[in-house]
Amino acid sequence: MANHSFPWLSLLALGAAHGINPAMGWLFAVARGLQRRDRRELWRALGPLAVGHAVAIAVAVAAALALGEVLPVRWLRWVVAATLVAVGVAGLTRHRHVSLGGMRVGARELATWSFLVASVHGAGLMVLPFVLGRGAATPAGLRHHHDAAVMIAGAAHFDSLGVTAPLIHTLGYLAVTATIAVVVYEKVGLRILRRAWINVNVLWAASLIAAGVLTALL
Repeated sequence: MANHSFPWLSLLALGAAHGINPAMGWLFAVARGLQRRDRRELWRALGPLAVGHAVAIAVAVAAALALGEVLPVRWLRWVVAATLVAVGVAGLTRHRHVSLGGMRVGARELATWSFLVASVHGAGLMVLPFVLGRGAATPAGLRHHHDAAVMIAGAAHFDSLGVTAPLIHTLGYLAVTATIAVVVYEKVGLRILRRAWINVNVLWAASLIAAGVLTALL
């Protein structure tokens, strides 16, 4: 049972880790509420932020599914590992920023911005090692069959993960994003960014590189 629950708990925790990053949306939700002096604006921003983040994860998983149709899982693992490292190195050497264009935007623009930010930061890429690990787990009786048979069995796992992985990940993201946004808005205000600033982007880039190395080794 623990082996079955591990990927889901990991995806939930990874989503929560994304939610901590101000660049992923909670900072905008707080700023929007403060600017309009209405806490309802904060809550209205959370839905589109979550949708955009979920779509970014789903697109990354769908891309892995498409590649999995033509590449063996072991090759796909190397592609994902190399991409993770490349995005992580780029994050350390370049400061990537996606402009929203002001606070007066609709739900569609906000969801699009969230999608672009999550994509640029490689949020979907971090999900792929868990998807690959789960999708590659085939029954013992199939291990001595032809590679094509193994890939077909793995595809069944990929199909289910293609739907559930973005949902579970986004649930963790939304829970943490909402919690931090409400606490900052109601209690501490944006001054916390000056008093307790941590360069989350550097930590995130380092995490991408570490995930890429582990994906290649495991």
